[in-house]
Amino acid sequence: MSQVESMSEAKVEMAWGPLSALPGNPLMWVLIASELAVFGGALIGYSGARVRDPSGFAAAQDQLDRLAGTINTAALLTSGLFAALAGVARQEGRRTMARLLLGCAGGLGVVFLVVKAFEYSAELAAGNDLDSSPFFTLYFLVTGFHALHVVLGLIILALVARFDSPENYETGTAFWHMVDMVWIVIFPCFYLLR
Repeated sequence: MSQVESMSEAKVEMAWGPLSALPGNPLMWVLIASELAVFGGALIGYSGARVRDPSGFAAAQDQLDRLAGTINTAALLTSGLFAALAGVARQEGRRTMARLLLGCAGGLGVVFLVVKAFEYSAELAAGNDLDSSPFFTLYFLVTGFHALHVVLGLIILALVARFDSPENYETGTAFWHMVDMVWIVIFPCFYLLR
């Protein structure tokens, strides 16, 4: 590495402060923090609405397909594992394996979306939509917003597979893990907690 490159990297580290120590591009961590704040606000709103109508929320919650939610949880957690393994493989220089593992992660993301589509269609067929109740309004908004993040994550994973530098793997998989982590909170809130 030349002295100019070394000085340039030092300036970037100074500009990002503590974010410079995180894997991947620091801008992704700014995006992740802002997305976590949005999801956090939505779940706080959900909690407040649930406190005001616990029996209504419990009755509506009983109409959800817990098996579908569990399948989606398993799909995203396994997908996150594949994404992590892809990052390790890329760091080790095993580019083909890294891309294959990234493809597995993305495939499980598609499984999540397919299961969610079946779940939404079943709810709509049962007469549950955005206007049915406060529970279903929040359910469709929060899980729909999360599903959009899964779609964005799939696009990011595809771009990482195409432009497969180690930094891109770190950056893209950080976003994918955020999507996993948010679902780990959404799932019990909407499907399990009483």
